[in-house]
Amino acid sequence: MVIAIGFEGSANKIGIGLVQDGKVLSNCRRTYITPPGEGFLPKETAQHHRKVVLTVLKEALEQSGIEIKDIDVVCYTKGPGMGAPLSTVAIVARTVAQLWNKPLLGVNHCIGHIEMGRLITGAKNPTVLYVSGGNTQVIAYARKRYRIFGETIDIAVGNCLDRFARVLKLSNDPSPGYNIEQAAKKGQKYLSLPYCVKGMDVSFSGILSYMEQHTEKLLKEGYTPEDLCYSLQETIFAMLVETTERALAHCGSNEVLIVGGVGCNERLQEMMGTMCKERDAKLFATDERFCIDNGVMIAHAGWEMFKSGTRMRWEDTFITQRFRTDEVETTWRDD
Repeated sequence: MVIAIGFEGSANKIGIGLVQDGKVLSNCRRTYITPPGEGFLPKETAQHHRKVVLTVLKEALEQSGIEIKDIDVVCYTKGPGMGAPLSTVAIVARTVAQLWNKPLLGVNHCIGHIEMGRLITGAKNPTVLYVSGGNTQVIAYARKRYRIFGETIDIAVGNCLDRFARVLKLSNDPSPGYNIEQAAKKGQKYLSLPYCVKGMDVSFSGILSYMEQHTEKLLKEGYTPEDLCYSLQETIFAMLVETTERALAHCGSNEVLIVGGVGCNERLQEMMGTMCKERDAKLFATDERFCIDNGVMIAHAGWEMFKSGTRMRWEDTFITQRFRTDEVETTWRDD
């Protein structure tokens, strides 16, 4: 019986969670929310994490009912992510690992999402669409690594949505992407937007630039903010479904797993579900408890690593802002 605690803080959410052999014991989280029209900056985000981290840690331990002496390994997000928030949380993880005399493991954030998705949904060997504020990748497993079949060549899909929410001055509570999703449900008129798929890769910066330059004019022409949210969602999600379908066909897979914060979007799940149905494939997705950044996904991925014999030297427990998904050898997978 291995118990792992995980610390996540790569962006504007700080999460701490505990797992015991695939069972979620606690999953506590706080989100740094900025005023409408503003994004979150590294320095202020790190300050937020420092302010609440001990409260979240106390909550996670109390909720789990686990005593510190029973924890086997401390896990933290090594990367990718924003430098200052990553460093803040890594320092806390290093400190508690020393205080508690526990081994420390740095976990790839993207791998955390994938392994958590596989655990919660029961997907065996899916083609993965990983979509969040900082990452957009189409991934499939082969030869002990998660291989990237396609990705964004500029900004992530979540970043595109968040920045458009700033244009419309939508609230950041609970998240700009969620508020765009709710507005899009009321959209009536579809606006044709730039559609940019390049082989297996996608590009969102041109669509965002178009929307930033033309929104004021479009609103005067009779389009509503809801119409624009609807049009943007339909376009960028179609791009993601296209590249995922191509990877699914190439791998001969019959499973698709959506992970990452944007994976909570019900319209994306609906569009992907339609594609899967046409290909006799099965769609797997999770709700906001596990698709939005959380500590328990880091704990679970670290648990997998620890159980398979992975250990880290103390001098290797730093952070890496650009930590690629395909850099990690998946020692815990046999297939």
